[in-house]
Amino acid sequence: METLMSVVIGILFFIGVYLVLSKSLLRIILGASIISHGANLLIITMGGLKTGGPALLGEKTTVFMDPIPQALILTAIVINFAMTAFLMVLAYRSYDDLGTDNVEELRGIGDE
Repeated sequence: METLMSVVIGILFFIGVYLVLSKSLLRIILGASIISHGANLLIITMGGLKTGGPALLGEKTTVFMDPIPQALILTAIVINFAMTAFLMVLAYRSYDDLGTDNVEELRGIGDE
């Protein structure tokens, strides 16, 4: 199962890097979001993909899941969603004011 997750993580990082290297602001934002999801899958895979009971006192299970990676992933998902929404609004305002979402044109090289 870890091998399959490694392949999926690699594909997500590849797609994310490809999108971040483009010139469109929307593609850059989506690429950063996909890289974040790849990092989340990497953390959960490194935490272990085993089955077991909850890590609670009083439970009579001998094998239990580590709740730390799951808590980190949940926090990261919320932060990623908020940052993606913020960057989408920022890109929309930039497009609305400047009329383009091309990063090369936003640099103002023609003005120099």
